[in-house]
Amino acid sequence: MIKDKYLNIEKLVSDKKIFRLFRAVESHGGVLRFVGGAVRNALRGMGGSDLDLATDLSPDELVEACQESGLKTVPIGIKFGTVGVVINGKVLEVTSLRKDVKSDGRHSEVEFTTDWEIDASRRDLTINAVYADEKGNVFDYYNGISDLENGIVRFIGSPTVRIKEDYLRILRFFRFYSMFGKGEIDQKALTACVENKEGLRQLSAERIRDELSKILLTPQVVKVIKIMADNGILDTILPVPKNYDKLAFLIEMCNQEHLEPNWLRRLYIVFEPDEALAENLANRLKLSKKDKMLFVSWAQHQPQTAEFLDEKSLLKLIYRYGKEFCYHKLILNLAAEKKYINNLNEILEFINAAEIPLFPIRGRDLLEKGVAPNEKIGATLKLLENEWIESGFKMSREELLQKAI
Repeated sequence: MIKDKYLNIEKLVSDKKIFRLFRAVESHGGVLRFVGGAVRNALRGMGGSDLDLATDLSPDELVEACQESGLKTVPIGIKFGTVGVVINGKVLEVTSLRKDVKSDGRHSEVEFTTDWEIDASRRDLTINAVYADEKGNVFDYYNGISDLENGIVRFIGSPTVRIKEDYLRILRFFRFYSMFGKGEIDQKALTACVENKEGLRQLSAERIRDELSKILLTPQVVKVIKIMADNGILDTILPVPKNYDKLAFLIEMCNQEHLEPNWLRRLYIVFEPDEALAENLANRLKLSKKDKMLFVSWAQHQPQTAEFLDEKSLLKLIYRYGKEFCYHKLILNLAAEKKYINNLNEILEFINAAEIPLFPIRGRDLLEKGVAPNEKIGATLKLLENEWIESGFKMSREELLQKAI
């Protein structure tokens, strides 16, 4: 189905230099179209999706067309039909039309084609298989526009076939249902997801993590996570969640306070793990070193909410655990208690702006003064540091050294 000038192209394109690429492909006898998330989101009046493009030129032909037009290309996935084209310093991914010839549930072998409908048929969901050209003409081969308007999220063709091409599509289905679904979940799709859930175990932890982090940031995540858990799908990658109500509270509170959503916070609150489980979750999902340290620290250290509400106590927490820990931990504490406070943003701003004082004594100071034997330096420093913290960081270097004598 073709809809002439259906889409305002300005909703897709902010940099008009991209049209040089359209002219390059056209001059080489090819066609270039936008596809996927950017088109889908533009149709819904949304932004926030990177531009993806498709062409009926082969990768070699596309590279040749770009070279003839003075456009730089980078080989980011030529084996799978994707060429990076540099426009105004940014790399745009352009993929040649493809059809699958073999798939093992994680990777597919493809052949190039010039048939747009065949290319559309290998995509996962109807709402993700809509194309648009530079004039705003929209090409919809599987009623994706209608499904998008009606909040229907369904696979193209057989759900089982689509899933077995790449088991990550199970998680993608739930992500897009959470983003765009309006009514009951598509039962054919849900049944296929349940029947093929063991395929998720074949996927790398990194792919699971990246998709799960996106699910956790979607509008209907509480509903969707519960559906996944109730149908045994979540069991293949995570323990069963227990705090749907606290997750809902966290989301509502952050929305009301205009706080940036954070997927790690949402993951934490739905489990409220002890230190061992936090380590387990971090390892399962192969969190980055930085994310793992932060995530586990939320379980390791349990300051009371009242400590965040008193400036002197809060400064101590900031010194001991750092700004980032305190910022997130206050939000998590309030979600765990399902408690609102009037000055949350004010406290969070105070945390971000706080200057962390520097403890004025080092071990060599104690050695030089001869106030402690070598083997007791560490313990003496810790005692002095605690006294300094309790003084509100006001004790001077001289006062601390005098204390040590």
